Amino acid sequence: MPFVHVAPRRNSITPDKQRRFIATLAATGIVSQAALSIGASVEALYKLRHRVGAEDFARAWDAAVERGYSRLEDCALERAIAGEERPVVSRGKVVATWTHHNTGLLMFLLRARRPEKYGAVRVGDLREGHPVYEALKVRWEAERAAADAARADGARASLRAKLLGMREAVLREGALRGEVPGGAGFSPAGDSLPPADGEE
Repeated sequence: MPFVHVAPRRNSITPDKQRRFIATLAATGIVSQAALSIGASVEALYKLRHRVGAEDFARAWDAAVERGYSRLEDCALERAIAGEERPVVSRGKVVATWTHHNTGLLMFLLRARRPEKYGAVRVGDLREGHPVYEALKVRWEAERAAADAARADGARASLRAKLLGMREAVLREGALRGEVPGGAGFSPAGDSLPPADGEE
């Protein structure tokens, strides 16, 4: 509902002008162009927008700007997909044209329309369910499992080395006393060790 001036002056922005301004703004998205179409200054329109009682006009203005941005997005999308024709000039004459596709514009639109797939990932965005979070989680879990397995292998190898060292020490001590392995009174700790990985 347009704002109605209590005591309109000759240069007041009438309800009819307000409607035409909003229609032009929705079509173009440009405030200055819409203002020019009704013969009003941008300053006067902003002043009207902020007046008490002009809340409906302000809401219509916002909706018109949003519609203008939607049209702009549509134009940008069309330009990104179809590209734009550029001339090939030879000796001062246009001899052909070629289609230029703006990769920067394409990526901007993809990031804006599909942020979950193409958007720049900020640390705050990384939550459970986010595709990047889930991919990193799988990678971290695989790396942790590999690290755990490597630690376990290292611990087993270290324990086996210690047991073999103890066995060798017991065998040397028994040899010094003249004891025969397997004979009476000979019972070296670790005489029978489990096979190492890969041994039968």
